Amino acid sequence: MDESSGLRGAAEEIDSLLPPLQVDRRGFVKTALSAGFAAAVSPVVAQTMIVTDSQGLTAGEVKIPAKGGDMPAYRAMPAGKSGLATVLVVQEVFGVHEHIKDMCRRFAKAGFLAVAPELYARQGDPAKYPDISKLISELVSKVSDAQVMDDLDATAVWAARNGGAAARVGVTGFCWGGRIVWMYAAHNPMLKAGVAWYGSTARAFSPGDKSALDVVGQIKAPVLGLYGGADQGIPTDTVEKMRDALKAAGNNKCEFVIYPDAPHGFNADYRPTYRKEPAEDGWKRCVAWFNKNLP
Repeated sequence: MDESSGLRGAAEEIDSLLPPLQVDRRGFVKTALSAGFAAAVSPVVAQTMIVTDSQGLTAGEVKIPAKGGDMPAYRAMPAGKSGLATVLVVQEVFGVHEHIKDMCRRFAKAGFLAVAPELYARQGDPAKYPDISKLISELVSKVSDAQVMDDLDATAVWAARNGGAAARVGVTGFCWGGRIVWMYAAHNPMLKAGVAWYGSTARAFSPGDKSALDVVGQIKAPVLGLYGGADQGIPTDTVEKMRDALKAAGNNKCEFVIYPDAPHGFNADYRPTYRKEPAEDGWKRCVAWFNKNLP
């Protein structure tokens, strides 16, 4: 069997194992990615912002077939390669903006196929909201976990057909996306690994959704949790509860790192919350985690 046939077969296997879609058939309001940063991001700190070039990469916007139409996404991968371990990159609360695109390029430089779908695309454009509280109440709160899980499944299928290895899929996410890592690990039994960057374990954003603590028993994949000890929005005790609940459920594959003095968003190099040492250490741990679990 040639490599392309193997990839098609793997993608078909994923198709057969996907759960039924639970979201409605609404189309996509947002059909292309925005340039720059969301209006709610202020200030942007240019002097610490990391910009990764695309030399040696295939990088740019793609369209992912999903229920209701084509979902915009950003993809980066080593040029001319196939059969790559795939990392699904889940956006911050601000959507797929320049920092998330750059994270995809960083993963691609490390040898992965990285793809970040715009998971708010059915509900609206996060780049247009100047106020984070309105962004959450008017847009993010309308994005259900069921919709997100289905769209990540669709992204995994797309990746398997476009240079990725269907059996080597991981997920990482930041802030809002960090919580989604835990939820997706509970949802997708084929997931091989996850890295959650400062993702809430004790809350949900959309009415009716569960918290990560509620689905601990369904998490089988190894997940690395990277948290800040000075995060005012995610108390350390809720992270410790998650760690203890996983162990009580018999999951000894997950690990946690808490950086004592780091605030929320310590990897966001374009914001004042950026902390160089924990960000660099977290990145090294993240890449090592995926190299270990997506061999």
